[in-house]
Amino acid sequence: MSEHYYTSNPKVKSTPTEWSTELRGKTLRFRTDAGVFSKGEVDFGSRLLAETFVMTETEGNVLDVGCGYGPIGLSISASFPERSVHMVDVNDRALDLAKLNAELNKVVNCKIYSSDALSAVTEEEFAAILTNPPIRAGKDTVFKFYDEAYSKLKSGGELWVVIQKKQGAPSTMNHLINLFGAVETVDKKKGYYILKVVKS
Repeated sequence: MSEHYYTSNPKVKSTPTEWSTELRGKTLRFRTDAGVFSKGEVDFGSRLLAETFVMTETEGNVLDVGCGYGPIGLSISASFPERSVHMVDVNDRALDLAKLNAELNKVVNCKIYSSDALSAVTEEEFAAILTNPPIRAGKDTVFKFYDEAYSKLKSGGELWVVIQKKQGAPSTMNHLINLFGAVETVDKKKGYYILKVVKS
C-alpha cells in the first residue's frame, strides 16, 4: 500500500501551494502541500463539519483531532475567539502547515501540537471535540479516536464526527451508541453524516 497522510513523516516530495476559501463566513488562506490530506481544497466532509458545528453551552476548550493543515480547527478558532482550540495530528508536515496557517490568518487562540490520536493531549477535559477521522488508517485507529475522546470530554461535552456512509458510518454510529448511549445525526449530505454525541 502506498503511503498515506496518517504518518508522522511523509516521504513524498514537498510541493507547497497556497489558496483561499470561505469557511463559516470568513475568508481563510491556507498553505498546503503533498503528503497531507486534501491539499488542493477543503474536502467536503471537513467543510460540512466546520459549517455545521454549533458551539456547546458547556464551558471549556475545544479539540480538533486529526487537524491536518487546519481548516476545521482554525475556522472554529476564528469563529469563537473566547475559546482555546487545541489542534492535534500525527503528521509533522500537516502540523507545520497548520501553525503557518494560524499565522497567515492571525488566529491566536489555538494550540497546535503532535499527538497520535489523543495520546499527547494532557488537558483533562474539553467542552467539544471534533474529528474527520483518518479512515485509511483503519477501524482500530478510528475507534481509538472515539474512545479517547470520550475520556477527554467534560460532562455535557460533545463529540462531533463527520464520516461517509460507505466508509463506516453505520459501524461508527454503533460504536458511539455503545460509548455514549445515543447518537444524533445533525446533518446528512452527499453520503456524509455529521454525528453528535453528548457525554452524560
